[in-house]
Amino acid sequence: MPNDQAQTLPGGLAGRLIRDQLLSAQQARRAQTECSRRRQSLIRYLLAEKVVDGGRLAAAASQEFGIPLLDLDAIDRQHLPLSLVDAKLIHRHRVLPIHRRGSRLFVAVSDPTDDRALEEIRFHTGLAVDAIVVEEAKLAAALDQAIDAQDSAMTDLLDTALDHLEISSDDEDDVGNDDSDFNVDDAPVVRYVNKVLLDAISASASDIHFEPYEKFFRIRYRQDGLLREVASPPLSIASRLVARLKVMSRMNIAERRVPQDGRIKLKMSRNRDIDFRVSTLPTLYGEKVVLRILDSAATTVGIDELGMEPEQKAAFLECIRNPYGMVLVTGPTGSGKTVSLYSALNIVNAPDINIATVEDPVEIQVPGINQVNMNPKTGMTFAAALRAFLRQDPDIVMVGEIRDLETAEIAVKAAQTGHLVLSTLHTNDAPQCLTRLANMGVAPFNIAASVLLIMAQRLVRRLCLRCREPDHLPREALREAGFTEAQVAAGITVYKAVGCDHCVDGYKGRVGIFQVIKVSADMGRIIMEGGSAMALATQADNEGYLDLRQAGLRKVQAGVTSLLELNRVTKD
Repeated sequence: MPNDQAQTLPGGLAGRLIRDQLLSAQQARRAQTECSRRRQSLIRYLLAEKVVDGGRLAAAASQEFGIPLLDLDAIDRQHLPLSLVDAKLIHRHRVLPIHRRGSRLFVAVSDPTDDRALEEIRFHTGLAVDAIVVEEAKLAAALDQAIDAQDSAMTDLLDTALDHLEISSDDEDDVGNDDSDFNVDDAPVVRYVNKVLLDAISASASDIHFEPYEKFFRIRYRQDGLLREVASPPLSIASRLVARLKVMSRMNIAERRVPQDGRIKLKMSRNRDIDFRVSTLPTLYGEKVVLRILDSAATTVGIDELGMEPEQKAAFLECIRNPYGMVLVTGPTGSGKTVSLYSALNIVNAPDINIATVEDPVEIQVPGINQVNMNPKTGMTFAAALRAFLRQDPDIVMVGEIRDLETAEIAVKAAQTGHLVLSTLHTNDAPQCLTRLANMGVAPFNIAASVLLIMAQRLVRRLCLRCREPDHLPREALREAGFTEAQVAAGITVYKAVGCDHCVDGYKGRVGIFQVIKVSADMGRIIMEGGSAMALATQADNEGYLDLRQAGLRKVQAGVTSLLELNRVTKD
């Protein structure tokens, strides 16, 4: 009998993990089945699900595949040959170049079965590539350190190469402006604008505001969702600063009466480009210019980093793996909707899946996804792009935003005819997504039949772990904030922001809070009966779904953010 059982055990790495008692036979078979369904390697699945300790998994993989095992703590991370491999490849495949010997390059990987990654690096470098197995947690830390090193190098650039930045525009409608419009006397303005842009990137700002007023001119950055004044240059050079920005973004510098839009591409290095979406607006005292920073490297995150609660993540992953239907994300501008959608697309992106997106504009560029910029001047609207997509055999379609009835109806029909459609709407919470579609004119029975999941999100600032302090609030205040009597009685420690040299006003970075609702049969009935958003919200509450406030309170209870910050972005 034992021999018969041994014959039925899985082979390869799964069999070794069973023999090493890291997995049971049942767990191994379940993992292999799930890997086949997800089109994912066994190692990636085990790491993602945290089924096996990362260190022991690396040791087992090393023995099974005959690949050396290395402890990354034992090497000097300050002198890694990072310049040999394109930064995009390092981030995409999660590999770390650690040593070059002649024509051979040794790279650290946590999944040595990823032949595609090694082959792509071999193609781009022209070197023979040897894999070294390392622990996933240590590889992640080393990759973060490599990113910090790149940022430090960029900081050095602020002082040494401001006059030599390579700037271009993606706008095909070039009105003929170029840098020759500036004489040598404007060189200080050119240098100053370059420094403002680089400082904003270094500070991880999302927007830059150049604002003229009657008696002063100011520049503000939006950091972690809040605007902060960083400079107040002389009012006398305001028009020259604006003109320089318009030249860089290929706008008509002679036109000051109407708003204009443009784009700037800033080449930071051989491997890193950063795009700026530029908008001008005539005001009482001159033109205001706002630049939106579009940094693909900074906005590409995994599903685990978004901040969803476990049950929300499970519902989201289930729906994005559906072969058809619609997933809608809502939230204000800058709340991370695009990042959430691209996190989903990265999960389902595979060679046998046809994915197409149309956005205004494309903010995150992903290999393997067909991405289209909306351009109303040429007739490339969301609706026109959707029609074209449906003639090209798509599996998954992403629409940057559903703004009108025409786009909504095409998207709904696509969701009902064998396509998965991802899109965004502008509403205050998830239930209002459904009533918004109805108000646009989409038939209620089509909404109920096509929408799988609705998700609202906001971004709250993370407390700095170095300086946060317990906030001793009375029990009544905690109950008024939304905590239950049982939670208060059990004891809750909430933290407040303090501020130190490592953060901004006690906060560092942001994390999402979400309201994720799967559209049930009861909700569909409410929609078809013409029910209100309030009725849908009540039904969602009855079915146990968290609203934004409740999800935020979990983050407060976990010490991730403060109650003051949660109150800033949600209703009490």
